[in-house]
Amino acid sequence: MKIIECPRDAMQGLEEFISTEHKIRYLNQLIKVGFDTIDFGSFVSPKAIPQMRDTVQVLEGLILGESKTKLLAIVANTRGAFEACKYNAITYLGFPLSISETFQQRNTNKSIGEALNALEEIKHECLKHNKKLVTYISMGFGNPYYDPYDIDLVLGFVDILQTLGSDVISLADTIGVSTPEKIKYLFSTLSKQHPKVEIGVHLHSTPQTAIEKIEAAYLSGCKRFDGAIRGFGGCPMAKDDLVGNLATETIITYLENQGIKTHLKADEFAHALTIADEIFPKH
Repeated sequence: MKIIECPRDAMQGLEEFISTEHKIRYLNQLIKVGFDTIDFGSFVSPKAIPQMRDTVQVLEGLILGESKTKLLAIVANTRGAFEACKYNAITYLGFPLSISETFQQRNTNKSIGEALNALEEIKHECLKHNKKLVTYISMGFGNPYYDPYDIDLVLGFVDILQTLGSDVISLADTIGVSTPEKIKYLFSTLSKQHPKVEIGVHLHSTPQTAIEKIEAAYLSGCKRFDGAIRGFGGCPMAKDDLVGNLATETIITYLENQGIKTHLKADEFAHALTIADEIFPKH
């Protein structure tokens, strides 16, 4: 079972800048918890996402030591990939590929076709620099723009991503519209069609529906969950009201109740919760 902690997603939509010092302190604490991967920052335009303008400085302050935790950085184009590939500490490059044409333009200023071309180039850079590519299928459960959407469209995009060599594919519910039924059908179908591909979920949810979504993914065989402490986050490019991430503590509690060992250090996680409450703005 892999739990991916996403402080980058938790922070990116905040108007109030979280200082580099606070980010480093928080991320170093998350490293101590023992997550499989931490989505720590992004190499994107500081005009688009000003909260992430200090990603390089944050990276320079992180202490991985003997930790097995891997770092993931989001990139939106080949320029970002070139930059991210300079740093040995980064294992994964994450690319948001939307199946909504409107959202692809809003999120990366590209058409879907242009994004697929960029993805091919990014995969080439990953191979050159010994990085792995994680592709998020954004708006993977529907979109608010009335763009075409159906399950077969998602399945077709996964076929394309496998052909392009994406190492991990994460089904992303960018605006919190997934249902247990959709999650079960999509995940179980994809797992059968692509048994050798690592497929995860990056779900946004209200607290009221979080458990049923986690359960739907788990019972369908999901072994890779993205979350953010306290359920912070939401995509600032999607729409005006941000729907937060699955709360990491909710994911952990659910899995442990199923008898699944997460191998996370409870005392270090408790400390991370305390720091999160200190540095994130109160709502």
